[in-house]
Amino acid sequence: MSNWKKLMGIMLLLLFVVLAACSSDSTTEGGEDTGDEGDSSAEEGEDSGSEEPYSFTIMANLHTPEVPNEKILKKIEEATNTDIEIQWVPDNNYEDRLNTAFATNSLPEAVFLKNQATFIQFRDAMEDEQFWELSQYLDEFENLSKLKQNVLDNTKVNGNLYTLYQGRPLSRQGLIYRKDWADNLGLEAPKTTEEFMEMARAFTEDDPDGNGKDDTFGLTDRSDLIYGAFKTVSSWFGTPNNWGEKDGQLLPEFMFDEYKQTMDFFREMHENGYINQDFPVTSKTDQQEFFKNGTAGMYVGSMGDVGSLHNDAVAINPDAEFDVHNQIKGPNGEFGVWAIPGYGSLMMFPKSSVETEEDLKKILGFFDQLMTPEVINYAYWGIEGEHYEVVEGSAKPTDDQALFDREVKPYQAIEIGEPETNGRYEGYFDYEVKAKSEELFKDNEKYLIEDPTVPLYSETYVNEGAILQETITDATYQYILGQIDEAGFDKAVEKWKSQGGDAIIEEFNASE
Repeated sequence: MSNWKKLMGIMLLLLFVVLAACSSDSTTEGGEDTGDEGDSSAEEGEDSGSEEPYSFTIMANLHTPEVPNEKILKKIEEATNTDIEIQWVPDNNYEDRLNTAFATNSLPEAVFLKNQATFIQFRDAMEDEQFWELSQYLDEFENLSKLKQNVLDNTKVNGNLYTLYQGRPLSRQGLIYRKDWADNLGLEAPKTTEEFMEMARAFTEDDPDGNGKDDTFGLTDRSDLIYGAFKTVSSWFGTPNNWGEKDGQLLPEFMFDEYKQTMDFFREMHENGYINQDFPVTSKTDQQEFFKNGTAGMYVGSMGDVGSLHNDAVAINPDAEFDVHNQIKGPNGEFGVWAIPGYGSLMMFPKSSVETEEDLKKILGFFDQLMTPEVINYAYWGIEGEHYEVVEGSAKPTDDQALFDREVKPYQAIEIGEPETNGRYEGYFDYEVKAKSEELFKDNEKYLIEDPTVPLYSETYVNEGAILQETITDATYQYILGQIDEAGFDKAVEKWKSQGGDAIIEEFNASE
């Protein structure tokens, strides 16, 4: 009997275990069913607009010593529903890294080309359709469709568009001068090249600083025929921008009479001592030092330089006053100023990493959202109240420059477009003359001299153009310094033509 009871107890225990297991299975199945219903509900939620953030990678050049923290990136990601990895590459190493990634087929989804030279380098790859052609897609996006057509045209290859551009003022060029000196001598801002020469003379000969000493001269310049004074003054004379049309064909600027008139103008200034005598070997630092320390009274170049030049000058002489001016007419009675292509960096999308049209449109959608005031102000200015404040409708950055450089400045590298097209705040400047320079950038856009060869291609120019240009640069300086005459300059032009220049002329004209 005792054994029977033990057996019954064991059987009851086994039955309990089985029932418990069944109950557990039932609960589990019920839980899974509930989970399935929950997943179904979640899917319905996704169908109604709740999407996972889209992930992709951008390769961008870094202009600061440190990689930024992700505070600003998080704001951008939240506003655009994206998950972005930015591969920050120090600016001085960027081209090497870009070329390595291209050669190893490891480019990320979005890649910046840092300048026009890099763009030309990748032209063959674009022609081989290794990057997405974009012109057919831009009209699908409200903000990308606002990009300036003339700038887009400057980046086309054989009529096709492969890039989005980061905008730059088309021309910052003009005159910065010592207004206190001009006031002392009763001079107004020069309106013609003749008045420009007269200011240079007066600042050299008429004791503009009133110290009774012969210790000043007019124009300070440096060893740069492009971003120094020469090219800007040349455009006042009506010289084409790098290339122009004559007798039905494109020819280089130095084959035009206006270029020679500019050389004569600088030769006269040099002979009379109105310009630093060793300007062909003067560095930008030394050029600016002449202006800041009160030795020279005229500076031709980017009018935006007036802010930093003024800050340093008043530290030496608190009474120094500057002004900026752009419209100086040449002998033909007209004002013109040379233009850059209108872009800094360019963004491309490799087909090796962006494999489908659907992915391309998602990435373009991000950059379309980036071109909204809310998002682009995060990227360019940071967080309002922390990195900048709005003053008179413009952004005034924090006085904590180290904070701004550490947390915000690197993200400016991913901007697409410019204030006119993306709606970001323009900068606020306490210094009125600096603010005036920004307005004159816009005024210059009414008088631009464009380079007609920007969208064209010459293989000889790409391979040999820089070396050939040295012949013309040397001859230009030699003419200004009085070391050769017009016949000597013409001889240099013939040398340029015979060593490859004729091929460049032919190729550019064939490319039109």
